[in-house]
Amino acid sequence: MLLAACGGAAAAPVANTATTNTATTSTPVAAAPAPSSEEAGTASASTTESSSTPDAAPGTALVLLAGLEVKGRAPKTGYDRDLFGQTWADTDRNGCDTRNDVLRRDLVDTALDPATRGCVVLSGTLADPFSGTTIPFERGQVTSSDVQIDHVVALSDAWQKGAQQWTAEQRLAFGNDPLNLLAVDGALNGQKGDGDAATWLPPNRPYRCAYVARQVSVKAKYGAWVTEAERAAIEHVLTDCPDEQVPTSEAPVPAPPAPPPPPAAAPSSCDPAYPGVCIPPFSEVGDLDCGDVEPRRFAVVAPDPHGFDREGDGVGCES
Repeated sequence: MLLAACGGAAAAPVANTATTNTATTSTPVAAAPAPSSEEAGTASASTTESSSTPDAAPGTALVLLAGLEVKGRAPKTGYDRDLFGQTWADTDRNGCDTRNDVLRRDLVDTALDPATRGCVVLSGTLADPFSGTTIPFERGQVTSSDVQIDHVVALSDAWQKGAQQWTAEQRLAFGNDPLNLLAVDGALNGQKGDGDAATWLPPNRPYRCAYVARQVSVKAKYGAWVTEAERAAIEHVLTDCPDEQVPTSEAPVPAPPAPPPPPAAAPSSCDPAYPGVCIPPFSEVGDLDCGDVEPRRFAVVAPDPHGFDREGDGVGCES
């Protein structure tokens, strides 16, 4: 049942309540009729709304789920990760790639690389929503994959449920939308692959309500549809939490920290009347001659009270 991994790294657990955000919202795309077959290939292109949906308060995931289009899964033909644009692009123009934005958002006790203006996360700790465990993160060729960035609605799943009809800009936004991204345990992210709620749910059962609510929110935001089996699976989870609210947007990813101010300059002993020559202030030394000044040859700016420019050519203390 498990499919190929969505790949990526890192974001912190998300509460079961809605959060607010400034992330760009893509215009929902009207899903074009998909070729037939439910989970395997050819669609039952009919749109369905379940009559078994329990009564739920406005703003809940159950209410939003009832409004999603229900159709068969379109063929995966033509899918390519590159169709969702540059991997971890800087779509919010904050100077940092999306992967490190999510790591900074979701990890705690982070150490940031000063050489990258604080963009790149070198280490930190993740409270993993998928497993309910704590996972240390350390950037490195072998260790970075311990924490990965999960697309809550997998890119391949979206491709088969509407994204084939989206514009390139909408797919790029979808692939980098913080609402659709979580930092999670790398092994479980690989286990999930591109599965939907009908084929994979987090083993951390208390998180399942928030997880499927987020999937519903993402699909509603972008106009993606659900299959009948997927809809039933989500509804089954939400029967245990009928008041689960949907996160309509995601909290803004923090900007990289401002670089520290440069150290304060030491008090200058340079006489402003003689640019480039550092000597004690006149008031402290009285009369000066060329033997007191280094370098011995320098530009002289009038007035020249010490007679450094003996030749009157604007150059002082010529040998």
